[in-house]
Amino acid sequence: MSMAGPLIAFRKAGKTFHVDGRTVEAVRDIDLDVARGEFVALVGPSGCGKSTLLNMVAGLFQPSAGSITYAGTEVVRVNLKTGYMTQNDHLLPWRDVVGNIQVPLEIQGMPATQMRKRVASLIELVGLTGFEKSYPAQLSGGMRKRTALARLLAYDPETLLLDEPFAALDAQLRLNMQIELLDLSRRLNKSVLFVTHDLDEAAALCDRCVVFSPRPGTIRKIITSPLPRDRNLIRLRHDPAYQALAAELWDLITPTLALTRGEAG
Repeated sequence: MSMAGPLIAFRKAGKTFHVDGRTVEAVRDIDLDVARGEFVALVGPSGCGKSTLLNMVAGLFQPSAGSITYAGTEVVRVNLKTGYMTQNDHLLPWRDVVGNIQVPLEIQGMPATQMRKRVASLIELVGLTGFEKSYPAQLSGGMRKRTALARLLAYDPETLLLDEPFAALDAQLRLNMQIELLDLSRRLNKSVLFVTHDLDEAAALCDRCVVFSPRPGTIRKIITSPLPRDRNLIRLRHDPAYQALAAELWDLITPTLALTRGEAG
């Protein structure tokens, strides 16, 4: 496939689970292309299969129907070109910042000298200089997320799969991490699939936003952001284009809330 083609391609992709004698169809007939370097937000009611899509791109399990290709090759095993970050940072409490960041490099067997240089550059990149020897219990919420993000970037994945990574943060920390993530994804030319229930967050960060129906999740609408790629998230709330995009997302999602009331996330 040429570099001009989609990096990730869903073709009539679907996933059905069989749990405790029940059949649960998570997603159905997903057709979606994600370009290299694109930031795509996935939004929709709880239980509509957004995380399922990330898991299939990561190769953690296979679609029940259709296909998912990455750089032109069907995803049939763990996709080492992707890095996954969830709401829980999963930092190892007995390791300091350096020790946590270097975990994937140790797994890869990277030589010690090269590993030290790589970790030092990542610590500078995410703004943790001076906290190298701090343990997770000694870090603020934002610093923990920066550590988790640096660990994610350590082995240089081409695509970042992010599942509600900032949901547990307060508003100011969340904004700081949004700024960090957007800046890093642009500078490093990372493709991003970003699951969030925060529609304002989706509007602020995305190049495109994919809106899903209640389960089984299908794509209701794909909205291209009118905002420039180089955007000031601090001033964004005053931008009429941002306000219109956020309002459109709310108008699409709000009617589905009654349909999913009482369902698990």
